[in-house]
Amino acid sequence: MVEYDPHRWWSYFHYLRGSMVKQIVGRVLLFVLWSAGVVAFSLHVTHVGVPLTVHTLAGMSLSLLLVFRTNASYDRFWEGRKLWGGIVNETRNLARASEVFLGRTPLYAPLVRWTAAFPFAAAAWLRGQRQLGPKVAELPQAFVQEVLSAQHVPLSVARRMTAVLDEGRRSGLYPEYVQMQLDQNVQLLIDYLGGCERIHRTPMPFAYMVHLRRALILYCATLPFSLVDTFGWVTVPATFVVTYVFFGIEEIGVEIEDPFGTDDNDLPLDAICENIQNNLLAFLPAPGTPPHDHSAS
Repeated sequence: MVEYDPHRWWSYFHYLRGSMVKQIVGRVLLFVLWSAGVVAFSLHVTHVGVPLTVHTLAGMSLSLLLVFRTNASYDRFWEGRKLWGGIVNETRNLARASEVFLGRTPLYAPLVRWTAAFPFAAAAWLRGQRQLGPKVAELPQAFVQEVLSAQHVPLSVARRMTAVLDEGRRSGLYPEYVQMQLDQNVQLLIDYLGGCERIHRTPMPFAYMVHLRRALILYCATLPFSLVDTFGWVTVPATFVVTYVFFGIEEIGVEIEDPFGTDDNDLPLDAICENIQNNLLAFLPAPGTPPHDHSAS
C-alpha cells in the first residue's frame, strides 16, 4: 500500500506508483492515436462528424456505471480491511486470555507462536502461497511440515492452536468451558479468513464487467466523431482527457476489488502480520527470564 499525506496535493501530482497510469497508458494512447486519425480523415478526406447528443446521454449512463463499479470495489476493499482488523483483535485476545491459564506452563509459548503464524499463513493462502512467517524456525518442525503439507494451511494452523488448548484442558489447567471460551477466538479467526476467501474468490459478475468494458470501448472509439466538428484538432487532447478519466476509474475498481495481493493499492497485509507477530511475541518472556507470576497481581 502507498502511504501518503492526504493534506498534500502537488507533492503526489507526478507520482506514477499507485496512480493507475502504467496500467491504462496503452489504452489511452491507442484512443488518442485513433482520434488523431479520425480528425485528419474528417478534415482532409470527407466529413465524418456526428451530433453530440448521443454521446452526452451515453456519457451520463456510463458515468453511473463507473460510479457503481468503484463503489462496489471499495466496499470489498473496506470489508477486507475490517476482516483483517478482526484478525488483529482476536489474535491479541487469545494471547491475552490464555496467558492467565497457560502463562506459567510450557504450553503458552507454542500457542502464542502458532497464533502469530496464523496471519502469515492466512495472507499467504489468499495470495496462493504456503508460508508461516519469518519465525517458523521457532515452531516444532515436525508440526510445521505437517501444516505446510495440509490441504488448507491456515486451517491446519488453527488446528494446532486448538490442540494446544485441548492439551491444557487435559492437563487440568482449566475446565472444559474455559477451553470452549478460548477456542471461540480461534473460531473467529477462521470466520474472518472465510470472509476474506469469499471476497477473493468471488469477482465482480462477468456480465457487468464485460458490458461496462464494451460500453467504454464503444464510447471512447466513437467520441472523436462527435467532437471533430466543434473542436477540430482539439479533439485529440479532449479524447486524451476523457479516456484517461474513464479508464482510470475503471482500473481503480479492478485494483481494489481483491485487496489481498501485493499491488500498490492493496491492503498492507505484510505490515499487519508483522505487527501482530511483534505484539504477540512480546507476551513471551525473554530467554532465561522466569514467566510472570499472575498470582502476585
